[in-house]
Amino acid sequence: MISRTASEASFILVGQDPSASQTLPAQTSPPFSPKESYAHDWSPAGSGGKLYLHGRHIVDGFGRVCNLRGVNLSGNCKTPVNHDHDSFPANHADVTFVGRPFPLEEAPDHLARLRRWGLTFVRLLITWEAVEHSGPGVYDTEYLDYVRKLLSLFPQYGMVAFVALHQDVWSRYTGGSGAPAWTLESVGFDLHGLEEPGAAWLKGVRGGGHTEDERGLWPCGYQKLAAATMATCFWAGDTFAPKLRIKAPDGREVSAQQFLQDSFLNMWERIARTVGDLEAVIGFEIMNEPHRGYVELQSMHAFDYNTDLHLGHVPTAFQSFMLGAGHPTAVGHWTRSFPLPTRLTSQRVINTAGQKAWRDDGPTQGKCLWELHGVWGWDQKKDEGVVLRENYFKRNPNTGKEVDWYTDFYFPFVKRWAERVRSVTGADKIVFTEPIPNEFCPTSWTSERRPQNVVYAPHWYDLNTLFAKAFGNFTVNVQGLSRGMFPLKAFYWGQKGARDNFALQIRNLVEAGYRAMGESPVIIGECGIPMDMNKGEAFETDRWDWQTKMMDALLTALERSLIGFTLWNYNPDNDDHTGDDWNGENFSWFSQKRALPPSWLDRAQTSPTLDNGGRVLKAVVRPYPAKTAGIPLRFEYEMNTGEFTYEWIVPEDASSAAAAADERRVARASVRDPPRAGHPALRSNKTEIFVPSQLAHGRKLVVRGLKPEDKHTYDEAHQTLVIVAHDNAPGTVHRVVVGVDPLPKPAFEVNDFWGDYGFHVLAAGAGVIAFVVVLVIGYSS
Repeated sequence: MISRTASEASFILVGQDPSASQTLPAQTSPPFSPKESYAHDWSPAGSGGKLYLHGRHIVDGFGRVCNLRGVNLSGNCKTPVNHDHDSFPANHADVTFVGRPFPLEEAPDHLARLRRWGLTFVRLLITWEAVEHSGPGVYDTEYLDYVRKLLSLFPQYGMVAFVALHQDVWSRYTGGSGAPAWTLESVGFDLHGLEEPGAAWLKGVRGGGHTEDERGLWPCGYQKLAAATMATCFWAGDTFAPKLRIKAPDGREVSAQQFLQDSFLNMWERIARTVGDLEAVIGFEIMNEPHRGYVELQSMHAFDYNTDLHLGHVPTAFQSFMLGAGHPTAVGHWTRSFPLPTRLTSQRVINTAGQKAWRDDGPTQGKCLWELHGVWGWDQKKDEGVVLRENYFKRNPNTGKEVDWYTDFYFPFVKRWAERVRSVTGADKIVFTEPIPNEFCPTSWTSERRPQNVVYAPHWYDLNTLFAKAFGNFTVNVQGLSRGMFPLKAFYWGQKGARDNFALQIRNLVEAGYRAMGESPVIIGECGIPMDMNKGEAFETDRWDWQTKMMDALLTALERSLIGFTLWNYNPDNDDHTGDDWNGENFSWFSQKRALPPSWLDRAQTSPTLDNGGRVLKAVVRPYPAKTAGIPLRFEYEMNTGEFTYEWIVPEDASSAAAAADERRVARASVRDPPRAGHPALRSNKTEIFVPSQLAHGRKLVVRGLKPEDKHTYDEAHQTLVIVAHDNAPGTVHRVVVGVDPLPKPAFEVNDFWGDYGFHVLAAGAGVIAFVVVLVIGYSS
């Protein structure tokens, strides 16, 4: 390991090299002090200006490809500071989110901790309710001021963020998070009348969701009456609910879609005006995990297994309509099964009290909105409900044309939203978008249907682990099974199998994005693991072996696809018993209750005092190439040895042959073979790799694969390995293998099926062969 001063180690100035290609002109001094530069510093001072998009890459001011890693900040932003489980949903106009994700005075500790862990790319969560809970057009300026002050601190820690409007199941008042209560009241729902008729499941936002019978129920709310109706009215109210008229703040009566979308856009403009000029804010995300509601509903009597979870008592759309109108109805009860996730096991009549979900003083005058539109009716003679328009949500009721939620509703609104936001922030802000959860990027999302300067930011979770809250040696490719994969091909064994399983699923997700969106960058906006897996045994034993294995498999998979991500989630309020205190979730790998008191903390990047309170950090905090003077080709890290291999290529000249080769690469859309020509000119040949102090402290960093003329230096104070390649001719491939000496203690064995059972399989095979031989010999004699 080359020893230099802190100043020399944190910045290497590369002068003009006569042998270098024209891709790399003489480097001039960048506008920042050497002492401020480190690999995971994304501020303009650390990246030579603003980050921008080129092809599938995010690029810095020196033309280097950037791999941004970070966190969702934070799961606690879903609920207000003064949320009360017992009184909810009362006092909904008086909530406050000031201090979410943490008070300003605590921010330096948390930001310094994330910087030490190399997680300086933030998906900052806000909700519509946080901004506009008191009523339409009434904005919480104290909260907006808090958000601005928080984001203003980020550059001091090398951090950038995109602001994401979070929602799950539409709103807290329908069992999730997001929209304010008045949105439901505006279309006629009774906030206090949603649970009895099964229009929403609210126990999870009242502190429930931890028991076996409540685990995993909250996502079922997407297809329940309240959330599905709200989503339908928001996206397609003019098409499917034209009779619903709502009084706007200016006194005009407008459609539900116009009322909700105008309110949403006005709220977003207020956010953009508040934080859009800040150095740390590189972009915005329109909405977390959007859902189509009833749009494209294939049947009033069934579910779509690919997108809709049904667990517990989940009424069909038609049953929901009847229940919401106050009619007791028999509803199926679904339980966990395999290989299909659930199966129908029983039925029970619910809403025996005849509670209506609709307010008598609302715009529907107490009647079901869908009954008003003739979708269904009540046969007074037979005393039963009747479906009148089975295909109502599949076709435009006025034209008869089949509808497509993406092309008819989602895409146009995303463009409208982007134009509104950029009207006050400028066109350089990046737009982050995602599809419906568990769906691949639709091929219909062509360039004319999407905004410019867009990043595709889908989510990925191992659905089998989420569903079972268990992880072990046996893993399943649920993505593949849901798309017709032969079951035996979807089963994996051991840690090697988990890595390969997750890597295949994430690669499929990423490459589908490249194919559909033509080389736009892909960031995984959410990915994470449940800390309370395997019945929460780690909280009793303080052994996080399975969590460590699963986090390693997840991050290995992301690294193989060469993409950035924001992990779900960093939540200071997490504790062992209530988790993230929302619908029984427990994803945070940090808990303030396990951390040292603030007065004991040292905020330096090398300070282990910041690590207290973290879980599975050996898997989370790992080396990665942050800024590459070229195009990344391959990165592999083995956490048990602390060794990684990294390959990158100097961009090729934009010749006709290179352009033709790139056309073929674009068509293949492979994560392993990115386009190589037409890249912005490199103004630095300095590749910066984050190598955590946790790994390197007390060890020698060993770098292999460099040529004699190449240089490298490691600065532990800034957790940065700098590699300066001498040969920068177009098309040159660089490959380094970096390890530590002495090796770290292995966290686990990377096992697979043949390693665990190969001997038994071979022995059994030999026995079968011997038995057959004996039979043959006996038959012959």
